[in-house]
Amino acid sequence: MSDVSFMEKLLDGVEVEWKTLVEVAELVRGNGLPKKDFTETGVPAIHYGQIYTYYGVSATKTKSFVSPETANNLKKVNTGDVVITNTSENFEDVGKAVVYLGEQQAVTGGHATIFKPNKFISGKYFVYFTQTDVFSKAKRKYAKGAKVIDVSATDMAKLQIPIPCPDNPEKSLVIQAEIVRILDTFTELTTELTTELTARKKQYNYYRDQLLSFEEEEVKWKSFGEIAKVQRGASPRPIAKYITEDENGVPWIKIGDTSPGSKYVIKTAQKITSEGAKKSRILKKGDFILSNSMSFGRPYILDINGAIHDGWASISDFSANLNSDYLYHYLSSNNVQNYWVSKINSGSVSNLNADLIKTLPIPIPSLTEQARIVAILDKFDTLTNSISEGLPREIELRQKQYKYYRDLLLSFPRPEVAA
Repeated sequence: MSDVSFMEKLLDGVEVEWKTLVEVAELVRGNGLPKKDFTETGVPAIHYGQIYTYYGVSATKTKSFVSPETANNLKKVNTGDVVITNTSENFEDVGKAVVYLGEQQAVTGGHATIFKPNKFISGKYFVYFTQTDVFSKAKRKYAKGAKVIDVSATDMAKLQIPIPCPDNPEKSLVIQAEIVRILDTFTELTTELTTELTARKKQYNYYRDQLLSFEEEEVKWKSFGEIAKVQRGASPRPIAKYITEDENGVPWIKIGDTSPGSKYVIKTAQKITSEGAKKSRILKKGDFILSNSMSFGRPYILDINGAIHDGWASISDFSANLNSDYLYHYLSSNNVQNYWVSKINSGSVSNLNADLIKTLPIPIPSLTEQARIVAILDKFDTLTNSISEGLPREIELRQKQYKYYRDLLLSFPRPEVAA
């Protein structure tokens, strides 16, 4: 059966009417909910951030609570209600929603609108619709603000949603439930894969740390400064004077040129002049860089020649003692990350400077043993982090499949008047 004939059979010729949200639900803007009022137990509280980072489509519990006294002054969320974000620094997060399925009445704050469905609409059906491009384009019309973007409850009420079989609410809910069932299947599969990926990452981290944990007498130990050149980057100032669009410019490596799951820096958004590079720190392909402030200690290997600013530290001239991939895995290990944290939290330094990096103890097994360790860890790394292999690739494919069917199932024709 084709996708089109499936939709025709599902709708079976029924009318589809686009209704405003206020026609299918009561919308109540939240109020208050400062962080200082959170408690360890009490009334469940749905606060800013949880909707789009923790819940997904529905939630059966919250991570935060307030006292019954505080809850008396807040808007109430009942089982089956939908909580919609109104405010965020990111436009895409405005309008994200979740069905609250907890047994205990909850509360929410001024960042959100509570959508209380009537007999025409299923909460989950509405939440899935808020994820579509159609809804995103519609809410943009009402978005206000620059740094902090807001769509008010009043404006949210003007947005429209397609309701199949509007004259027969019972039949309409049956059609909506079938659409939800199909989309739930994709969501649950993606959740299962994501859970599996998380477990594999924990397994990888465990084996990595085990393979890279050595007793004092097992291997040679050297401080990083003894076996590598560790230097701080440098910034020519004012940097705007040295930025160039010349193809022969030197790649200018910034935090934004790295990817969260990537091992390498492969290109840069900007280049600087040769004069600017001389005032910076020039590195060659194969050298390492570490951020010394934000996400400090995360290693990257350069796959290009380039120049770094003073937010980076560089590591080079280590190949006589260390396999590059072995060094990458070691610098990524929990032991090393904990070492950085302990030194910075001690108060003696405020960031990951070159002098601190030089003190890091490095275990140096034979190059043959390093290669053996790398071979094992690379297999786990490929499974967990590669975008073209393993679970991440599978999750990406499932998400694309889910988006295709979501848009198919929720793309109802609109009359010209409603359009």
